[in-house]
Amino acid sequence: MTQEIAEDALIEAHSQFHYKENGGPVAVYRCEDCGYYHLTSKGPVSPRLQQMVKNGKIKLQRVLKQRK
Repeated sequence: MTQEIAEDALIEAHSQFHYKENGGPVAVYRCEDCGYYHLTSKGPVSPRLQQMVKNGKIKLQRVLKQRK
């Protein structure tokens, strides 16, 4: 998984699941064993996720998913 795909999955997870505040995956990291990117709940929050939460896009995606 590339970093971009992993970050997309991180955003998708937050728009699909209702994590408690400061819960769930918060960033991606490159695995030294396989070389792919994975989600992690440790470390600093991804700037992309942080921005999407701040500007309300995560909540908007949740609303749009509920309407389907």
